[in-house]
Amino acid sequence: MSYRPLPAVVTIINSPIDGLGLFAIEDIPKGYELGISHVKDERFENGYVRTPLGGFYNHSDTPNLDAYKDGDVIRLKTIKDVLKGEELTGYYWLYSLTDI
Repeated sequence: MSYRPLPAVVTIINSPIDGLGLFAIEDIPKGYELGISHVKDERFENGYVRTPLGGFYNHSDTPNLDAYKDGDVIRLKTIKDVLKGEELTGYYWLYSLTDI
């Protein structure tokens, strides 16, 4: 398996939430594994370094993504169906919003 910075089903464009965001370029079903958003590395603040996938999803109190720990990485998967053109959002729990 080779590393892809972004899965083929998303792109990065301007977000109405803040700056840039991840958007679906096709319908994405609930439970879809998007990939690794953060990798454990104690040299970085909060003990993790963000991947491109982790660097561009925005926070929402009603997210359509779940970020979960899997060993030394944090992965993202959809927790509901995401329609083409919809922004993918998660609930920031690794750091507070004031740290960003």
